[in-house]
Amino acid sequence: MPPIFLQWLSLVAMILLQSINGTNSNFPAYSSQLKHLLSMSQIQLNNLAFASDAGKLFGWLSGIAANYLPMWLVLILGSCLGLVGYGVQHLFLIGRVSNLPYGAIFFLAMLAGNSICWINTVCYLVAIRNFPLDGQLVIGLTGSYQGLSAKIYTDIVDVIYPSSDVKRARAYLLLSSILPLIVSVINAPLVRVIKVMKTKRAKDAFIFILVITIATGAFAVMGSIGSTSSLLSPFASAVGMLTLLLAPLLIPLGLGLRHQINQLAEEKVHIEEINNVSMDKMESGVKLDISEIRSESPSESFELSFSSTNEEFNGEIRESNNGDDRISETNEVISVIEEIGVKVMLRRLNFWLYFFVYLFGVTLALVFFNNLGQIAESRGRSASSLVSLSSSFGFFGRLVPSIVEYFVSRRKYMISRPAFVVALMAPTGAAFFLLLANDTSVLWLYISTAIIGVCSGAITTISVSLTTELFGTKNFGVNHNVLVVNIPIGSLLFGYLAAVVYHKEGNAEGKCFGMECYRKTFSLWGTLCFIGTFLALILYARTRKFYNSQRS
Repeated sequence: MPPIFLQWLSLVAMILLQSINGTNSNFPAYSSQLKHLLSMSQIQLNNLAFASDAGKLFGWLSGIAANYLPMWLVLILGSCLGLVGYGVQHLFLIGRVSNLPYGAIFFLAMLAGNSICWINTVCYLVAIRNFPLDGQLVIGLTGSYQGLSAKIYTDIVDVIYPSSDVKRARAYLLLSSILPLIVSVINAPLVRVIKVMKTKRAKDAFIFILVITIATGAFAVMGSIGSTSSLLSPFASAVGMLTLLLAPLLIPLGLGLRHQINQLAEEKVHIEEINNVSMDKMESGVKLDISEIRSESPSESFELSFSSTNEEFNGEIRESNNGDDRISETNEVISVIEEIGVKVMLRRLNFWLYFFVYLFGVTLALVFFNNLGQIAESRGRSASSLVSLSSSFGFFGRLVPSIVEYFVSRRKYMISRPAFVVALMAPTGAAFFLLLANDTSVLWLYISTAIIGVCSGAITTISVSLTTELFGTKNFGVNHNVLVVNIPIGSLLFGYLAAVVYHKEGNAEGKCFGMECYRKTFSLWGTLCFIGTFLALILYARTRKFYNSQRS
């Protein structure tokens, strides 16, 4: 196979892997049923949501494994962790496993949450190594599909069990256990590193895949609206989503076909040149030495045509089965404020500003999404529709920074990422206060969920580049993992407070109905988010000089 084909096929594999890797986002869709089936309190249920986030505390294990094991093996190991974590819970719900204590369920939830890190690690490493000039773009683009996971799982469950809540809860756990493993096994041969010796951006291919991605997000939003207004049937939504997920295959197929056509054309021209030389010599009466013709090696011809063809896309490429192969230097230089390690970073004011901005923004949004099941229950609405909506708009949010970076950076204009974060934090805080609107049609619930999904998704993507610019590239892996420690911390703290309020306002059965269930919680979350906006503004002021210097 042409290496250009394998390089872009690896991108398609990353898209498929990320699209089913957000299994933790399914939790609110079945959390209420899990609570009732296992007779848990709201606080115990919240602890399970925390357990899934706590699995990220051990995400560094996947990084170590990737240093010593092949990519395909790291991928399979991660999906097997999810198989055990979600699979045993599923067996417990259907009665195949009995007497499973709460502590064991907590551990299984944490194991399942950790499995996500392994698949992410493989996708990040392959993206950076296979697309060295556009690594950030590829990471943001493929990572956006993870925000679509809940929508994909919901589409499948809607087709299988459209009405039974108990069966739907079991189906979510079953799919979360087996689907990542199936997709990982299928794509394991494709997540190999293609060594890039010299690169040139494939602009047409990236624009095409961005168009497909935007179309996928638009269809997801339409499907989310359709789940509440019958614009699309569940089957039509599922088939349409599958078609759009497979659409990026057209890119490697097209590039591979074009490579083969150009190669054949080059070989044809080469043969004609040999024939012309032969005819010239015969016409001049000179005897043609057959060895002279053979001296023009076919392998040399192939090498020349192959190099010139790939130069049009991503330069000269060689396939590599070893993930540790080094990539030659490119001309792209990432500007950073300072290159520091984690010990020095922890003494920087910029880090703590950044830490609390993330805590009061992305982490707070994640807690909100984890509680969507109970929020929907309190308003008498379906959790699946809200989960699908948050997933669809979260997908667009994750994608927006990649689109902006691809087109704006080509015009040599440096966007201040702290300013971008400020612009995203303010609407998030406003959305929490919109949730207090006493609207019997729950219109503001859907609007606020969409806003929070877009803004938090965008900040998640921006954070990868922002960590690099603030603290450097050499220790990015450790530095960013230290930053996201606030996710399990915030999940425990904010989720616990929400559970206490919900339990206090609820009835004897532990259920809560009406606006009062989350009124205090939304007020607190909105206030914290506006505090985070103010901290982001301070971070922007402290880094403005650096970003202004990049524009000049």
